Amino acid sequence: MKLINIGFGNLVSASRLLSVISPDSAPVKRLVQEARDRGMLIDASFGRKTKSVLVMDTDHVILSALEPKTVRARAEGAEEDETDEEG
Repeated sequence: MKLINIGFGNLVSASRLLSVISPDSAPVKRLVQEARDRGMLIDASFGRKTKSVLVMDTDHVILSALEPKTVRARAEGAEEDETDEEG
């Protein structure tokens, strides 16, 4: 299992990550609010401004203070590491 660092020592499973999106649009804000209402929101931003929203296949929504491109780069690095172990 590969883990992606999403800031402040927090890690998420690369295989469970569905999408990394910017929190600026109204539909994403609605997604975050609905997850909060259902008790499925995890705030990993440590009080900082939320710069990315991670949607997991477990229906959890995670807030991160990292830019989406940073999370993407770390996720791609995790995928490369995974293929290195297989070969």
